[in-house]
Amino acid sequence: MISVVIPVLNEGATIRQVIKTIKKTSRQIEIIVVDDNSTDNTVAEAMKEEVRVITSSQRGKGISMREGMMAAKGDIIAYVDGDILTYPDNIIDLLTIPIESDEADFVKSYFERQAGRVTQLVAKPLLSILYPELAHFQQPLSGMIAARKNLLTTVHFENDYGVDIGLLIDVHLQGARIREANIGRIENAMQTWEQLSKMSREVSRTILRKAENIPSENLETLGNINVIREQMEYSILESIEKMEKMVIFNLDHAVFTQDYLHWAAIAFDEEQRYLAIQAAELSPIERLKKITALFEGRNLAELLEVADAIPIIPGIEAVVYELKRRGYVCGLVTESYGCVARHIKNKLGMDFVFANKIQLINSVSTGEFTPGNHFMQLGTYSKQHLLAHISKEYGIATQNIIYVGDGKHDEQLLVNAGIGVAFCPQYQRSAVEKIADKIITGLSLQPLLEIVPDVTPVKKGIKIPPIKLDKRQATRIGIGSLVGLGAAGLLYLALRYRSKDKKVKEAC
Repeated sequence: MISVVIPVLNEGATIRQVIKTIKKTSRQIEIIVVDDNSTDNTVAEAMKEEVRVITSSQRGKGISMREGMMAAKGDIIAYVDGDILTYPDNIIDLLTIPIESDEADFVKSYFERQAGRVTQLVAKPLLSILYPELAHFQQPLSGMIAARKNLLTTVHFENDYGVDIGLLIDVHLQGARIREANIGRIENAMQTWEQLSKMSREVSRTILRKAENIPSENLETLGNINVIREQMEYSILESIEKMEKMVIFNLDHAVFTQDYLHWAAIAFDEEQRYLAIQAAELSPIERLKKITALFEGRNLAELLEVADAIPIIPGIEAVVYELKRRGYVCGLVTESYGCVARHIKNKLGMDFVFANKIQLINSVSTGEFTPGNHFMQLGTYSKQHLLAHISKEYGIATQNIIYVGDGKHDEQLLVNAGIGVAFCPQYQRSAVEKIADKIITGLSLQPLLEIVPDVTPVKKGIKIPPIKLDKRQATRIGIGSLVGLGAAGLLYLALRYRSKDKKVKEAC
C-alpha cells in the first residue's frame, strides 16, 4: 500500500481539490493530512473528504512530514503539498511507479515551471560545489517526493525550508538510487521577499551543515560560496521595492562594539599604520584604499574570523526579530566590506547589506577595494548618499526609514532619515540632540522597540534583560570598547595572529 502524506498549514481553500486529485489513482492508497496547527478551516475541509487527519506536535513542515511518515501504514510514502491545484491526475503513479518497479529508492519531482530564485541562485550553485553529483536535479527544492518508508526512517527531517534539500542530500549519502519524475506544469503562489530571504538562509544553512565533513580548506570554494550568497542578496533587495518600512543599522557603531577596520588592523598587527592613515588628511576613497592595502594577502576566512571575534551589542538578535515581526525590513551599512557585513547579516537574521567591496582573487585579498555605488553621487563618495540611493532605486521614502548610528559619524543620515536614532553617541549630548530624533545612551538596543511604532494588529513586546552597570563601570565602558566582552576576543586574535600586546582605546 502507498501512504500519501500531505503536510498543510492554513490551506482550507485548496486541500479538498488536492485530495480529490490524489484519489484518482488506481493504486491502493491511504491519505494522511498532517495539520501544522492551522488557524483556518483546513481540518474541517479535509475531513469532508473522509481522509485521516492528524495534528503535528509542533509547527514546522519537517516535523509534519516525519510524523506523517510515522503514522503511515504503507511501505511506500509519497509527499505532496496541499496548496497546488494543478497536479496531474496520475501524480501518485508518477512518483511511486519507479519505486514499485524497483528502479529507484527515492523519487524527486520536477515540473514545467521556471525554477525559483533560491533554486537558481543558492541551491544549484552550492550543490555544484559541494555535491556535484546532485547538481543535475532540475528542482532540488521540490516537495513532491516518494520513498520507501524504511529509507525515510533513517534520514533527518529539517524543520524549515531546508527539509526538501536535506532529504535529497541524506538519501544520496546513503547510496540510495534517486530518480527524477516529471509531474507536468505546476502553478503556485509567488513568495514574498521576506519568504525568499528566509528560504535562502535556511536552504544554504542546510546544505553547508550537511557538507561539514567535506574539507573546507579550499579557499576558492569558500569564495564561491560567498559569491552565491551575495547574488541571492542582490536578488532579494530587488524584491523590496514596495517595502514601506526599513531599519538600517550602522554595523561598526550600532552592532559591533568595535570598528571592524580598526579591529582587523589590530588582528593583523597593522594598527600603527592604520592610525597614521586615519590621522592623515585624505579623501574618503584615498583613506579606504590605503586601509584596504593593509589587508593584502589576507584570505576570506581570516577576514571573517576577525568579524566573529568582535563582540556585538547584547540582545540585538531579539531586537531584529521583533522589528521584523512588526513588518520592518532590517539591514546593515558599513564602509568596510560586503563579505564581512553579509556574514554578520546572516548571523543576525537581517535582510540586506550596503557596503564596499574588497577585491579577492581565489578568496585572497589583492589589497584593493571598489566603492559601493550606493555611496557614490555625481562622482563623489560619501556614506551620507545612502538614503538618496535607496529612495531612487527602491522607491522607499526617506521618511519611512529608521537609521541607527552614531552622532559623530552619521550626522547627515540621522538628519535625513524619518527617525534618526543616535546609539551611544560619541560626542557631547547637546550636539547630538540637534541632529538625532532619539538618543539611546545605554549598551542595549531594547529602547529602539519603544521608539519604533508597532503597527501590527496584535502587539507582542519582548523584554531583553538590561545590562546593569554602576557609575564607575559606565564611565569605562562605551560603544567603542566593551572591555568585558572584548577582552576575550582581542586575546584570541592576539594569539591567532601573534600580534604584539595592544590595548583597545575607549571610543566614548
